[in-house]
Amino acid sequence: MINVLVTGADGMLGKSIQFYQTEYSKFNFYFTNKAVLDISDKEMLRAFVRMNNIAVIVNCAAYTNVEKAEFNTKNANRLNFKAVQNLAEIAKQNNCGLIHISTDYVFDGESQIPYNEEDITNPQNVYGITKLKGEQILLEINPKNTIIIRTSWLYGEYGSNFVKTISNLASEKESISVVNDQIGSPTYAKDLAKTILDIIPQINNSNVELLHYTNKGSCSWFDFATEIVKNFNLQCEVKPVSSDFYPTEAKRPKFSLLDTLKIEEKYHVEIPEWKSSLKKCIENLESSILSL
Repeated sequence: MINVLVTGADGMLGKSIQFYQTEYSKFNFYFTNKAVLDISDKEMLRAFVRMNNIAVIVNCAAYTNVEKAEFNTKNANRLNFKAVQNLAEIAKQNNCGLIHISTDYVFDGESQIPYNEEDITNPQNVYGITKLKGEQILLEINPKNTIIIRTSWLYGEYGSNFVKTISNLASEKESISVVNDQIGSPTYAKDLAKTILDIIPQINNSNVELLHYTNKGSCSWFDFATEIVKNFNLQCEVKPVSSDFYPTEAKRPKFSLLDTLKIEEKYHVEIPEWKSSLKKCIENLESSILSL
């Protein structure tokens, strides 16, 4: 049995990994949240890893509120940088594998082609800056069998996310306005979760490896919202607007498509197209509502 620690287990990705746990009988999972294990407390983390003989850590914990991060740099740094430093040092000391989740927001959005793992980073908001600092400290400490997976526009059945927000708004309103000048690819949390679990046994690298994972294809937030409304069969008009229509404290990248070729080729990952994954997610959401 491989003892796998999943941090941030109450979040969208953590719960998606929990969904699949029965399919991976060779893994013995430890799902933790802050109440059980505060990864910003280095000694607590060290004791937990040693006491439970952890072989692999999957770090799903992060400060992900992009807007609040602009005013709460201390907390964003604590989770996205300092806690990652703790994980890196303890993974190295205990010869643990480590999978850390990062973001497309480490890029500035000025590209016109999908970003690959070697492209220059230039985050434009506090969230992106703190996530990049987390990446950089991992690369500096360099524990073996460590992977950083950058992803984007994560959604799923658990927690609050864009799919649920749009479905709720579209259920209440005759029309909604959504920005059409930010381009990326939605990522279904269960697709990413399954990929993480599939690649754990394959990890064998002496230096920290950067990978990109999103669903296939590209769209704007407007396109994404339109597809959500269509799949829910809601009678709501979705209107395209520019980002100027919704001024935000945190600057968002205009273009954040990630090139996923590396993870596909090295780990033999088959990535679904974003529309098919969205349809699957909405079917699951509707089934859970019907079963209540």
